[in-house]
Amino acid sequence: MTVDTKYKSGKSEGDENFPVASRMIAARYRAPILAFYRFARAADDAADHPTLDAQSKLSILTALEETLLGRSDAAADAIPLREELALRNLSAQHALDLLKAFRQDVTKRRYQSWEELIDYCRYSAMPVGRFVLDVHGEPKSTWRHSDPLCAALQVINHLQDCAKDYRSLDRVYIPLDELSSRGLGVEALASPRSSAQLLDCIRALADRTKSLMPEARLLPSSVADLRLAAETAAIVELARKLIAILKIRDPLAEPVHLSKSQAVMIAMRAAAATFANRAVARFAYSKSTGMMPHER
Repeated sequence: MTVDTKYKSGKSEGDENFPVASRMIAARYRAPILAFYRFARAADDAADHPTLDAQSKLSILTALEETLLGRSDAAADAIPLREELALRNLSAQHALDLLKAFRQDVTKRRYQSWEELIDYCRYSAMPVGRFVLDVHGEPKSTWRHSDPLCAALQVINHLQDCAKDYRSLDRVYIPLDELSSRGLGVEALASPRSSAQLLDCIRALADRTKSLMPEARLLPSSVADLRLAAETAAIVELARKLIAILKIRDPLAEPVHLSKSQAVMIAMRAAAATFANRAVARFAYSKSTGMMPHER
């Protein structure tokens, strides 16, 4: 099948909570990252479309996969990524993992436990960070820091949009065991304002998300590329701020997103601190050894 563009949401990388191939990233890396994002956006738009039936959604996802793997040209959004992967000799596996998550979105609407939710994040979020690291030529050892950061970003998004996901898509990512332990069912998400029990549930999940951040905070210092270090530092700080907001606001009744100006300020401060810290480290290293450390 040919993928019809009328099913697209119109959302772009500039509409995301977190930087996507921002100007902090070196220009030579932005094209593959944007191609990956736009492939993921097309798949997300299909999986989340409010009126398409399940079979039509799965057909679009199949067209994206077939085009990515060179078996078809039906899905235009997959062609730039296919070309970038070939140009840079990169695997399609991270994109295929994402498609597994989007297929799951079509067929699975509830998650029983935190562990089940994190397993979903293994396919819905972690491949994004892994792809960006691969594009930069960073070692796989950096995945251990990227994976918890990406999982945290995904859970933050789920908590921010918990009411919309339920009302529009009948999809609930809040673990059912967390709800039931407080005497709640998923219908609690239909209320205009959270009950005390639902707020307690959301804040407990924000705390569990916060527990992912100590490992995630090690990502900027673990990558060799200075500009990637700055971008990941910005993302870490944005995540920490959003978790703090989720601890004090009600996502059913209040905005739990940062304004563009707030996000830019937080990102700029984190990036500046990373550049400064790297400069100090380079100076100290060169002074003690008479050599400059390797850094891209």
